[in-house]
Amino acid sequence: MSRLQQTEPRATAADLSRWRIAVVVAYGASGLAFASWVSRLPAIRDGLNLTPGAVGLLLMCMTVASFLSVSASGVIVIRLGSRLTIRIGGAMVGFGLALAGFGTSVLANPVVVALGLMVIGLGTASWNTASNVEGAALERALGRHIMPRLHGSFSLGTVAGAGLGAWAAGVGLPVFWHLAAAGLMVAGSVVTGAAWLRADISRRGSAKAFRPEKPDTFEDPSTGPVPVIQPGQQGPAEPLDSKRMVARAWRERRTLLLGLLVLGLALAEGAAGDWVALALADGHGQSAAAGAIGYGIFVTFMTVGRFAGTFVLDRFGRVPVMRWCSATAVVGLALFVFAPVPWLAFAALALWGLGASLGFPVGMSAAADDPAHAAARVSVVSTIGYGAFLCGPPLLGLLAEHFGILHSLLAVLVLLVASFFLAPVSRKRAPEPARP
Repeated sequence: MSRLQQTEPRATAADLSRWRIAVVVAYGASGLAFASWVSRLPAIRDGLNLTPGAVGLLLMCMTVASFLSVSASGVIVIRLGSRLTIRIGGAMVGFGLALAGFGTSVLANPVVVALGLMVIGLGTASWNTASNVEGAALERALGRHIMPRLHGSFSLGTVAGAGLGAWAAGVGLPVFWHLAAAGLMVAGSVVTGAAWLRADISRRGSAKAFRPEKPDTFEDPSTGPVPVIQPGQQGPAEPLDSKRMVARAWRERRTLLLGLLVLGLALAEGAAGDWVALALADGHGQSAAAGAIGYGIFVTFMTVGRFAGTFVLDRFGRVPVMRWCSATAVVGLALFVFAPVPWLAFAALALWGLGASLGFPVGMSAAADDPAHAAARVSVVSTIGYGAFLCGPPLLGLLAEHFGILHSLLAVLVLLVASFFLAPVSRKRAPEPARP
């Protein structure tokens, strides 16, 4: 029997407060883990004497592992429950960070570093899926949307991780000691905090599912209504099984266009995460510490964009905001590539971060406009978005081998322009009538 169950209807205020803290920790620790190893990429590259193409292949190892994990994450969360999935994922990421650092500083062996990154990828993808399950369940229990702030917690974690990475690079701290400490912090906080998570509920002795007393009425265009979707509960009836619903979603024009909209903005975010530090070091002649600071600027302004997203979307709506995000990301990325002086490249990262901040959350919201089809459509858009986020940066490494790191980033501009013109597909849609 599935362990992924509906939120308990009678949680106390103290339960909800602890639950919210635990979910924030899960999101924040994920951002900290990601930024910790990304901010030390220049040191990892130098310690292993890697070319840009070799760095791209190294990242591809994590990409493949992450994609396998995100593809199976739905089944994993359903079978293990979100709490156990988060605990296992956090522990795996902590171990993977230490292993990658050990392979860099102690063994100077790229194979060991690749294994560490693969462990990080396997743990992170399912962990993030389970965190979204917990966030959606908490949202339902509170009766209001908090998902933008939860995504902001991830961004705050990346800011903290980038700051610690810049400090570690500046003082010459070996990669192993930095990543081992970060891994211990991540694993310890996630495994401990998961005790307060509440999306998994044992229904021993009762087969009756919880039904809310009244339907949700709260609405927020930055996320849309985020239902807690369970297997076998896609609507009042189940005319299609889950596999057929997903297959049909892959044939829907709007769903695929939403995926393409998210693809460009997700790639802009992923490319910054993996290549900004190296691009500043190699393309603009900055130190490894300055590269880590540059990535910190990017994630700081992306965080600002996410926390401001609810107000901006309430005021202007999805379509204008998506156009503004795409255009801002285009200007920021182009300015970063062609900046004649380093300070202008650092300023461009602020625009790049603001432009990339809301693409993925709004794309998920638009895909979930119809709760009856949300699970299938979100899975399609997520797969396309994660595919760009995970697969795009390593492919950019292969381009960098021939054109240089800075000029390889121009490939992202093409997809960002496409996202600008696809913005109208994010317009809110009314739920469709049930179809047999």
